[in-house]
Amino acid sequence: MVQSSPRYRLGIDVGGTFTDMLLLDETTGDLKSAKIPSTRPPEDAILAGIERFRDHDGVDPSAIGYFSHGTTLAVNTLLERNGAEVGLITTRGFRDILELRRLRLPKANDLLVPRPVPLVPRRHVAEVGGRLDAEGHETAPLDCEEIVAAARDLAAAGISTIAVAFLHAYRDDRHERQAKAWIAEALPDLYVCTSAETWPQQREYERTLISVINAYIGGRMLNYFATLARRAAELGIAARLFSTKSNGGIMSVEAAASRPVDTLLSGPASGVIGAAFIGRQIGDDHIVTLDMGGTSVDMAVIDGEVPYSNENTVGDFPVVLPAVDVSAIGAGGGSIAWIDQEGILKVGPESAGAVPGPASYGRGGTRATVTDAYVVLGICPPSGLLGGEMPIYPDKAAAAVGAIADRLGVSLREAADAILQVATANIYAGLVPQLARRGAEAADFSLLAYGAAGPTHIFMLAREIDVRRVIVPPAPGLLCALGCLVADLRADFVRSLWESASTLADERLRELYAALEAEALAWLENEKVEVSDVRVLRSVDVCYEGQSFEVNVLLADGPLDVATVVESFHAQYARIYGYADRKAPARLLEARVQIVGVTKRPELAARPEPARRGAPPPSSRRAVYEQGAAAEAQIFQRADLRPGDSFAGPAIVEQYDTTVYVPAGFTVSVDAWSNLIGERAS
Repeated sequence: MVQSSPRYRLGIDVGGTFTDMLLLDETTGDLKSAKIPSTRPPEDAILAGIERFRDHDGVDPSAIGYFSHGTTLAVNTLLERNGAEVGLITTRGFRDILELRRLRLPKANDLLVPRPVPLVPRRHVAEVGGRLDAEGHETAPLDCEEIVAAARDLAAAGISTIAVAFLHAYRDDRHERQAKAWIAEALPDLYVCTSAETWPQQREYERTLISVINAYIGGRMLNYFATLARRAAELGIAARLFSTKSNGGIMSVEAAASRPVDTLLSGPASGVIGAAFIGRQIGDDHIVTLDMGGTSVDMAVIDGEVPYSNENTVGDFPVVLPAVDVSAIGAGGGSIAWIDQEGILKVGPESAGAVPGPASYGRGGTRATVTDAYVVLGICPPSGLLGGEMPIYPDKAAAAVGAIADRLGVSLREAADAILQVATANIYAGLVPQLARRGAEAADFSLLAYGAAGPTHIFMLAREIDVRRVIVPPAPGLLCALGCLVADLRADFVRSLWESASTLADERLRELYAALEAEALAWLENEKVEVSDVRVLRSVDVCYEGQSFEVNVLLADGPLDVATVVESFHAQYARIYGYADRKAPARLLEARVQIVGVTKRPELAARPEPARRGAPPPSSRRAVYEQGAAAEAQIFQRADLRPGDSFAGPAIVEQYDTTVYVPAGFTVSVDAWSNLIGERAS
């Protein structure tokens, strides 16, 4: 019998291989999960998952009162270079803005790095007259006929979307708005966006690039969101649909359709938000996240608050939009092991991907990967993954790893063990600088693992670095979907100042932030979502005169004045670099406001934690080989573990979405929320 109540919250993470779905019962706090193979178009997998909840779990789609999802469609469109044919209309004299870029080498020691290919070829860039000066004053008017003629020429060349980016539009965007209106009237079928409406920040190349990316992915995302909303409604879902953002927040799909560039880095951001939520549940706000998927390991350092960055890179392109600060290295479960010219074993960054995937998947892959090493060493269940739905072929894994073993002159198990040790060293080398950059001590932090391979590898990393403890949430392969469930509404707004503190008036500073806050509040009001609280966070980018890089300074609530801002900058600079020159003049660059509409937090079911019962009976045992020694590991099923249970390694915990490997030297207990808490044995 289909159940129409209680109401449910649905969180969805659309990945390249699987679409992960979590359904939360708001009355009981219970979770239902599903992993559906991702499809093209992506909405097919989402709807298949909803139908699965309906048919297998009796959940009427009309009982879903909250629907939030993240998708890799935008970032994959950019990375795979299969977006729309984009044209660019820009100020006369600036046709080569995308060709010139920033004259910085991505690798300082390599003079032969190939130049990235622009998203818009030069033949599709049109120059027009009209000009604003650096203060936003008009020095030459736009010509309607010239604008429309340029747009018609681009459309005749097969262009379906147009980005408009004029000089100094961050100061005043009236020329861009006028050009967009003229084009929309003459060619209503074209998708048009402007640089100022996308991100009005000084830096000509970055602002132009953001508008081009928005246009490049805009048509596809607009169609996707519209199709998803229509088909979800046909299935009976009456709830508003939300999309996650790069900054860890959510926005309505209507807003996402108009600014799809905001969703570029939403996948990694959702995972960090989910990890922070788990940390708040258990009273731990000092967490290093380890998201290990098939291709990469994403890491973030939560030091009381979720970290943010305004300098991100997607493929060949810098993206200056605020995003959760996540660092990635090529060390996932699909990372390929290889031997260099000197005979040294390396792992990654090349990945086998989902197709053909690791050799053990039986899809045609022949090169050894980290996952194949897990299989050879007995860590992965030979019965298969996803509860047996995905078969594993140990003989194919052995053949792939055997090729590495023959070249190294070692045994099969020794080669597989070496692959894992190199992968662990790669992750360690990526994590330590992240901690050092923030002045953080590893011993003050917990490691939280998620992703399909994160729990498999997390204890190997914890053995090498002195962390407080290891946390494996109940559904680590679905943590990004949990992040979609618990994210707040969040939006960022920016205005460029670029003025010396010595000449900036307090009144101008206050007026600027008042305008930004009004814009932020209007955005939140337009989203029409009930929130329990509203927070407005003000910050400013500041540098010393002559510096090329800036420091973001969070501003206190209350009235603003330039002297206080500068003193806060000196204090922040000293905290980061150990020194501040209070006599040197400061320059204020970007004024920033982030608005947070705090949504109702779901309550996950917690069970009373009884006194420690000791180790539950294992379901079986299996021989493993790791760190040069053979051992017998206890095998536990995650579904059989209860709060209060505890056991010691070597052990393996099998569950639908991942495999947890606990080597010797660690003990694991189950807390009230069914998290696995690992600590070094006394």
